[in-house]
Amino acid sequence: MQNRAHVRPDSSRAVTSPCLMSWDHRLEVFVEDPLVGRDANTDAWRGYFDSFPNYLIYPHALSERDGSVAILGHTTGSHLGLSDEEESLITLIWVADTAGESVSCWKLVEDTPANRDAWGLDVS
Repeated sequence: MQNRAHVRPDSSRAVTSPCLMSWDHRLEVFVEDPLVGRDANTDAWRGYFDSFPNYLIYPHALSERDGSVAILGHTTGSHLGLSDEEESLITLIWVADTAGESVSCWKLVEDTPANRDAWGLDVS
């Protein structure tokens, strides 16, 4: 792996921290129905990290636009049940929308050339 930097969400402080999420926080995973509400999302994240304690996000590229941050990357240790090597071949885009100092939406977007272009994600 070229880029060894990673994002390790800490289930006790980081992503699951209610102080980071807006009260109406939305989790949007591809075409699934969104999960709405800070409490529901906190519980969901804690459950996910309890089930997959080795989950990591490996950023390949980052961009920021109008209060949103996009991360192109891959994961290891997720619910996919793949070896780290296999999972590292699957890339996706995470987008964090903000409202003031809170994250109002965390969405997973398919990694396509059009989505990379739309978010200004250049990996060259």
